Order: sequence, then structure tokens, then C-alpha cells
Amino acid sequence: MTAEISEDEMASRLAAVKLLHTVVWAFFAGCIVAIPALAWTHRYRAAAWLIGIVAVEAIIVLVNGWKCPLTAVAARYTSDRRDNFDIFLPVWIARYNKLVFGALYICGATLTAYLWVRRHS
Repeated sequence: MTAEISEDEMASRLAAVKLLHTVVWAFFAGCIVAIPALAWTHRYRAAAWLIGIVAVEAIIVLVNGWKCPLTAVAARYTSDRRDNFDIFLPVWIARYNKLVFGALYICGATLTAYLWVRRHS
């Protein structure tokens, strides 16, 4: 038997999930932005670690139907399905997040590989 959850409790839980999702997003966005900076400063090992960490996250999102698992958790607490219902981001960033950060990730990984090969050849 499940107890009814009040609207205030639902809102509180949704806010907690959104906060966690935003922190996780900021971590991965920071990793993606750091990759080319690390490569540019010849810190290839650190860049490779971040490339790998983001790759694991991308696999998790891909396996989960191209959505973050936290989206499903947030969906339990609201019927809202706007692009940012599950995260504290502006709608336009939430809507184009995978496109923008996916492109930045690919460019950063490519730059890292190019600079590494160029330096070691």
C-alpha cells in the first residue's frame, strides 16, 4: 500500500531531482568544455580521462532511450513535460543540450586526438 504524497512534498521532491540533475549536467558540461582546453595545454591524459567519463555518460543516455535516467525520476513528481521540467536550465539550453554539447564533445575529442598525434609524430 502506498501513501498519498502531498502537492508540497511532490514539489519538494521534484525540486531535489531538478537540483541533482542540474549539478550532474554542470559536471558533464564542465568536462566537455575542459577537454579542448586541456588538449591545447598538452594535458592529453587528463583530456582522455574526461573524454572517457563523458563517453560513459553518453552510453547511459543512449541505452536509456536518449534521455537522462533522472528525467524519469522527475516525471514521477509532475505532469509537466516542457524541455526543462526536470532540470534548472533555460528551455532553449535544455531543448538543444544534446546537439550543442554533443558537437562540442566531438570537436574537443577530435582536437585532442589531432594535437596528440601532431605532437607525437
